Amino acid sequence: MGLINPLEAIIISFCFLGILLYRRVNLGITLNATALLLGFLTLNWIEIPTVIVNTTVNAYTIIITLTTFLIMLLSQLYKGTKVINVLSESLSKLIKNSKIVSSVLPAIIGFLPVAGGALMSAPLVDVEAGKLNLKPERKAYINLWFRHTIFPVYPVSQLLILTVALTGITMQALILRQIPVVLVMITVGYIIGFWKVSPQKKKVKKESEKTNFGIKSFIWSFSPILATIIVVVCLDLAGLISIKGLDVLSASLIGLIVLVLISKLTMQTFLKPLKNYEIYGVTFAVYGAFLLKNVVDASNLSQTFQALVANGSINTTMLLTLIPAALGFIMGSPSGSIAISVPILSGILDFSPKTAALLYMSAYLGYLIAPTHLCFTFTAEYFKCSMGKMYKYVIPSFIISFTTALLIYFLF
Repeated sequence: MGLINPLEAIIISFCFLGILLYRRVNLGITLNATALLLGFLTLNWIEIPTVIVNTTVNAYTIIITLTTFLIMLLSQLYKGTKVINVLSESLSKLIKNSKIVSSVLPAIIGFLPVAGGALMSAPLVDVEAGKLNLKPERKAYINLWFRHTIFPVYPVSQLLILTVALTGITMQALILRQIPVVLVMITVGYIIGFWKVSPQKKKVKKESEKTNFGIKSFIWSFSPILATIIVVVCLDLAGLISIKGLDVLSASLIGLIVLVLISKLTMQTFLKPLKNYEIYGVTFAVYGAFLLKNVVDASNLSQTFQALVANGSINTTMLLTLIPAALGFIMGSPSGSIAISVPILSGILDFSPKTAALLYMSAYLGYLIAPTHLCFTFTAEYFKCSMGKMYKYVIPSFIISFTTALLIYFLF
């Protein structure tokens, strides 16, 4: 083993991680560097290359890492080809209620898991919510909150894929337990966001042609995302793929192919995202999550927390909520929170859909309200309102959503 005890190693590694995050070092570099530091502190140095090699050649690690790369590429191409613009415009033509459009648009664009992606929907929400004469802080809340309602049940969400990969449960089981929380999030967001606001319908003139055009445009622009979701669901139901993770990888590839075909993609547009460091940074972060998990497993660090549970100092519910929520809030990254929380807790409990769902929602909601959350920051800046004013709406929404997650955990 290393030169210091596990608790000291955890403290030093977390301080190192915090410094890197404070300096805004890319999450991929941060997770991998933290994993290596933790390895040097807790393992015999000769063991570290073995852990790295085992992580790198592991088929599941390769599949999930490649899947993340394809999803990020799909997101960037959606934006680069302007297909996302057609999607939002067609939706606006189909739905005549500004309340519904204001809440649905951020959720639709939420299908694209890009960092700070709320900035993409902000101009659209600004226009629609402006028709309702909402204050800037309420517009900002609507944009932030509704963008993040879709991810807990979106089968090609990077965070869901990572959680499934690290905990070993099925995608369907995790999504099923999180549907009630998502429904509550949507309901709460709608009530708080549009409290005492009268809907203003758009003027109707010769709408039949516009509606037909809107439907065709929506189906055309949504088809890559729809194809991805359908392929994931069909492959899982049919049980045709036995290799874990290959269903989502296949679906992501199909979605990418559909986007290429419908957008008549040029080589220049295709190559442009490949020059964007963000794609590689997120992909490297997923690899770092696996490396960190394997280092923690090899060094038996979870035994430190196991002793606390055995002594009655802390119960598993507190660990499942406090650790991921605190990390999500501090790091401004749910992936980072999951990547660190799962290895720590895996030695204490066997993950089930019940425990994995609570851990996921704790990390996700902690991240959602974090001041380090890019979407939060960008949204506040765009609507020219303080984050403090946004918290007036965000905190009650967080409390109700988190309470729902706890009730689902205890009752079912």
